Amino acid sequence: MAYERQGVSLPAPMSRGERARSAALLTGGWVALLWVLEGIDAVSGHALDTFGISPREFGELRDIVPAAFLHFGFGHLAANSLPLLVLGFLTALSGIRRFLAVVTLTILVSGLGVWLTAPAHSLTAGASGVVFGLFGYLLVRGFVDRRIGDVVVGLLVGAVYGSILWGVLPTATGVSWQGHLFGLLGGVAAAFAFRRPRDARG
Repeated sequence: MAYERQGVSLPAPMSRGERARSAALLTGGWVALLWVLEGIDAVSGHALDTFGISPREFGELRDIVPAAFLHFGFGHLAANSLPLLVLGFLTALSGIRRFLAVVTLTILVSGLGVWLTAPAHSLTAGASGVVFGLFGYLLVRGFVDRRIGDVVVGLLVGAVYGSILWGVLPTATGVSWQGHLFGLLGGVAAAFAFRRPRDARG
């Protein structure tokens, strides 16, 4: 079925079931890719770890994006996989393009924050910055868009995952609180940057 507007034929909007299937396929494929990459890293003697972010080296700016897809071991990846699946799915339900925009902005803000503020001679990689970004986005999106359904989702996300906020504090050795903090800020910024047009809210 298609709709017409001003003589232009438009595709019918996806049903809830179709949106859910698309969101599940996207997030499931994304996490599966992370596991494939970690497997390649393991069998190559951790050759991919060189794509982590070393702070304040201009050549390392190119590693901001790939670093978000790499991990230092399967344990590191396993800790990120479930929240990525849950938070990514909830975000992708609003649309694939919006999801990609939120994740891209989060990766850039988190990676740049790490590059600017991480300790000298450190190496940072992992999707935890994206986890914090998706958390921040979902937490405030409903209030920014003034959509009661999204407010409820944000409150539920806060209740289930709110304890991760401790991760933005420099309390654990070897954990990139910088990536967490700037990822969170990137997600909140994305809620404002990609807010729904007023006539699309409701």
